[in-house]
Amino acid sequence: MSTLPKYQQNQQTITFDYPHRPLQLSILTPSIIRVFANRGETGQSYAIEDDKQQPTDYDLTVVAHQYVLTTSDLTVKLDADGHVDVYDAAGHALITDFRGERHLLDKGVDKVHQKLVEAEGHSVTNVTIDDHASYYQVVKELAADEHLYGLGDKTGYLDKRGFEYDNWNIDYPDPQLEILPNIYKSIPVLLGLKNGHPYGLFFDNPYKSHLDLGKESNHYYFYSAVAGNLDYYILGGATLKAIVTNYTYLTGRTPLPQKWTLGYQQSRWGYSASQAEVQAIADNLREKNLPCDAIHFDVDYMRGYRVFTWDRAKYADPAKFVAHLKQQGFKVVPIIDPGVKQDPDYTIYQEGLQHDYFVKTPAGETYINKVWPGNSAFPDFGRPAVRHWWAQNTKVLTDTGVAGIWNDMNEPASFDGEIPLDTVFSDQDTPATHKKMHNVYGHNMARATYAGLKEHQGTRPFVITRAAYAGTQKYSTVWTGDNRSMWPHLQMMIPQLCNLGLSGFSFAGTDIGGFASDSSAELLTRWIEAAIFSPLLRNHAAMGTRHQEPWSFGEPTLSIYRRYLKLRYRFIPFLYDLFADETQTGLPIMRPLVLNYPADQRVRNLDDEFMVGDSLLVAPIVQKSQTKRLVYLPAGDWIDFWNNQEYRGEQDIVVAAPLDKLPLFVKKGTVLPWGPAVSYISDEPDTTMTFKLYGNTTTYQHYQDNGTDFAYQDGHYNRYTISVTDGQVQVRLTHHGFEPVYQTIQLDLADHQLLLHYDAATASYQA
Repeated sequence: MSTLPKYQQNQQTITFDYPHRPLQLSILTPSIIRVFANRGETGQSYAIEDDKQQPTDYDLTVVAHQYVLTTSDLTVKLDADGHVDVYDAAGHALITDFRGERHLLDKGVDKVHQKLVEAEGHSVTNVTIDDHASYYQVVKELAADEHLYGLGDKTGYLDKRGFEYDNWNIDYPDPQLEILPNIYKSIPVLLGLKNGHPYGLFFDNPYKSHLDLGKESNHYYFYSAVAGNLDYYILGGATLKAIVTNYTYLTGRTPLPQKWTLGYQQSRWGYSASQAEVQAIADNLREKNLPCDAIHFDVDYMRGYRVFTWDRAKYADPAKFVAHLKQQGFKVVPIIDPGVKQDPDYTIYQEGLQHDYFVKTPAGETYINKVWPGNSAFPDFGRPAVRHWWAQNTKVLTDTGVAGIWNDMNEPASFDGEIPLDTVFSDQDTPATHKKMHNVYGHNMARATYAGLKEHQGTRPFVITRAAYAGTQKYSTVWTGDNRSMWPHLQMMIPQLCNLGLSGFSFAGTDIGGFASDSSAELLTRWIEAAIFSPLLRNHAAMGTRHQEPWSFGEPTLSIYRRYLKLRYRFIPFLYDLFADETQTGLPIMRPLVLNYPADQRVRNLDDEFMVGDSLLVAPIVQKSQTKRLVYLPAGDWIDFWNNQEYRGEQDIVVAAPLDKLPLFVKKGTVLPWGPAVSYISDEPDTTMTFKLYGNTTTYQHYQDNGTDFAYQDGHYNRYTISVTDGQVQVRLTHHGFEPVYQTIQLDLADHQLLLHYDAATASYQA
């Protein structure tokens, strides 16, 4: 029998002296333990900022020839061979090392037949163990009843078990289906339910990595990487919600957004090629009574795709035009790409060369590849000085009055082949390579853009990014990238956005109607219905595709689209409440049912329903020509939003869903803030609010602030508590730091309305 290694303790870090390589366990909190083995890699985490360690009591003992590390929430056992096994406080196994040998998936293709299959046009991959584990691998046991979630917006289904994925950000223009191993983002966090018991694993390594989640074998899953230290975090918690809360404590939470960003946003590649077309879009939106808060400008507004420029032939006075749109209630959100055109007469390029801000070839020359401007250099965003320079350049846009910035092509994408892995990037101020910095390139660009907007605008920055890494949620909204106008992509929207939410990205959306290919009246209608509760609500399409503005297909598409946009604006105060809660808990706005009902086996693989917070259940139509569907209602009593019919939970019901209906259910015992009917979100605060009550007994907390800046962090906000007991309603102002408070509050009960007025003398609401 092998001998247990000696160990050293340094406060909450224990280093076990295994002969091959020391292994460290660091206790950050009772629910978060870091597992680390130094393999020579230097540098700090890009996902985790600041010191997350809290004073934590723990015990380290030897039991049955194992070291046993115990906190109030977790038990970690290490044996003499370095196996790491994790249990919850009740002793349930969560994460246990696999003791056997890996067995390659037998694909039944020998070399002779492989050539024939490939000659016919099919791809065959005969993987060897070294392909996926030449540097290191972490192999964990997989229980028969184990479900795996997370990994951001990887394609496919909610439960990732049985699939394999790569963490390597790519611009993938072909149709993205469930077999795609990687996409624009690398967010290596797994949330698991093992025999009903929750856990999380976060692998903090920016290098390319691979996850096989039971495809190779039903008995284990594994993680491997091409380089970097062994560095992962065990996430414990009593519920899946607690796992999400702990993960977002570690990597950061989505900050409270400006309220207008929850409104509808219209976009198309090609609008901004003409000021007249942008104006026509704005006029149509208003004339057709379609609520909208923003119009996005794609690459056409620039001068020859030069970032931080305006094409003055198209926009003689950009600031004047942006101000004019603002008068109509529209914010402007322009795109920027990282590629800087190689042009000696272009100021941004000159500055980048002068200050050595671009990535380089191994020979020390500025690395050049092609993107939209043609030959282009790439800012070295890993360096603090480059991020600061980029942030300062955003002033070119903010000075024209733009409201946010949309980051694209920042995987980084390149047209003339992939950027070589040995291209010289920076890891902060230390030389590194593209091999290491690739997956955090978009993260660092978003971080720089966020800093620039915060400095120049003084409001909560609105940044959108296509590429991301774990922790990017602190700086940016995301969307799922260049999807297509196809029913499988509408279907995939739900698991993608739900897994993004579980992975810390609460502010996310898809391109409504699909970016590439051609939409149809039915597809666009079902897409706006399915997406109407997605936090980022943007219709975006590619140049050369069929137009998919709300009016493009005539009636009844236009009227249905209008109906759901108006519904969205009524729900914005509710969504804003959820974002205020998210800053404290990390819990997403759009949720898979398993997050709210983890003990219900029916919802662990449910891909075509989702919840908004704890109280709304949404069951969209995502199949062509479908006009009714089966809806599963979990535990509780549920009320049909449209007709107030009540249903008991834990059953399937058949719901009629003609083209104009989104099946929507409210959990009994819910209070819903109900915003006013508006065309856009005003900068002026509301002085009245309506609350809809579903049920006779409940309590709800509503949040109010100015919706724009950071004053709320200094206490300038209001909290209202609405209590309903056997139909009797009480409204209290439980935190008062913002003026004005609501002067009147209307309560919509099942059979009557109640109007309350604010009495400043008693700081209370009276009928």
